[in-house]
Amino acid sequence: MTSKINASRREFLRMSSALSVVGAAGAPFALNLATMASAAAQTVPNDYKALVCLFMFGANDHANTVLATDSTSWSQYLSVRTTNEAGSIALPAVGTAGGVLPITPNSTQAGRTFALHPSMTELKSLFDNGRAAVISNVGPLVVPTTLAQYKAASVPLPPKLFSHNDQQSLWQAYAPEGAAYGWGGRMGDLMAANNSNPIFTSISASGNAVFLAGRTVNQYQVNASGAVPIGGLSGALFGSSAGANPLKAIITADAPHLLHKEHAVVTSRSINAQSLLSPSMAAAGGTGVPNPTQYTNPNTGALATNSLAVQLQTVARIIAGRSALGAKRQVFFVSMGGFDTHDFQRTSQADLLAKVSHAIAYFDGVMGNLQGADVRNSVTLFTASDFGRTFTSNGDGTDHGWGSHHFIVGGAVKGKNIYGTFPVTGLKHDQDVGSGSLLPQFSVDQYGATLANWFGLSTTQINDVFPNITNFTNRNLGFMA
Repeated sequence: MTSKINASRREFLRMSSALSVVGAAGAPFALNLATMASAAAQTVPNDYKALVCLFMFGANDHANTVLATDSTSWSQYLSVRTTNEAGSIALPAVGTAGGVLPITPNSTQAGRTFALHPSMTELKSLFDNGRAAVISNVGPLVVPTTLAQYKAASVPLPPKLFSHNDQQSLWQAYAPEGAAYGWGGRMGDLMAANNSNPIFTSISASGNAVFLAGRTVNQYQVNASGAVPIGGLSGALFGSSAGANPLKAIITADAPHLLHKEHAVVTSRSINAQSLLSPSMAAAGGTGVPNPTQYTNPNTGALATNSLAVQLQTVARIIAGRSALGAKRQVFFVSMGGFDTHDFQRTSQADLLAKVSHAIAYFDGVMGNLQGADVRNSVTLFTASDFGRTFTSNGDGTDHGWGSHHFIVGGAVKGKNIYGTFPVTGLKHDQDVGSGSLLPQFSVDQYGATLANWFGLSTTQINDVFPNITNFTNRNLGFMA
């Protein structure tokens, strides 16, 4: 019993020490860690690159986001998605009032034609101008899987399919709910040595995200104002301007108790990080990063603030301060919820996708002129979601699915294209696992590995970050320059 307690205590101390010093300015262990990581890295890059994950919580309905509109596909689409007049989830055709927006990919697919949801006017423009692309039918897979193999369960399948929490975790961290490390965080682990301040490697503008959880690098969470301050360390405290310094001394003081000691280290790290980040971030609005315009709610015509665009403004402000922070590689996370459209899908998704389109276009515009510099070639935004949804309607919505279509946006994206064979529209085909839910043709590992390759990870590092990538022959889907 004694040996087990001692072993647990040693493990606690080891983990506490590792977590407390990563990113802490001047900490000797942090410097040693950075040195070790630098030695393992191929070369320290001279350029800057950032990945931005936009996660749509709740599972976006892909079949009304990117659509096949050739006559055969459209006829099948209408036959399945048109229900009663009040609850129909079918969208109007190209060329009709409020109809879907036609797009023409550079690569044709057997005479098929395509369109985007009517709310995505800005994203259509980005696609047409070659700065956005569509990845067709991507989702969690362990190995390449056929419909027959899926039905027979003759190959390893992703665990807990069709479960929101578990599939959110699988997309972000290759394991069901409870996963410890995400692939964004693991990329951050491997690239943090290239940054002068590793604490600013993995940054969330949307709360805690397992996507950014690393083994050595902590995710740093910010809000619309930037770094989240510790209350009472600036201004008056209980009516006294002299209270801040004693408070800081109390909460950062060393102590013999392990938990007290660790709390002081984490608090000191937070204070130091804020003191670095706050003056480095470009201001919001004015001569800094322009404020997002309001978006138009397609259902009401009313103007409203787009919270997703505000998150992306925060990301842009941090990117603007990359030189002051000594950042060469950064991974960001933004998100919005509401995509679990079992009911009222046609109206709710219209508003949701209007926000997504508006926010992405705003961010692209800011990256095109970030304090006088065009950094779009250095910043890539990609979407993710729990899963796709069923092609069949449940009345006025759709249910849980599997594979889904996603967007990649940026100057380094080989845009104006749909990657992969677009699935057959309808039911009972080789990718239909039931109710039109899609068996993915691309795995999340392939999707992420393509981004990681552009980000600068070596083949060995990509194998480490994406545990299933060696099961797939095609490790790079080709959508990045």
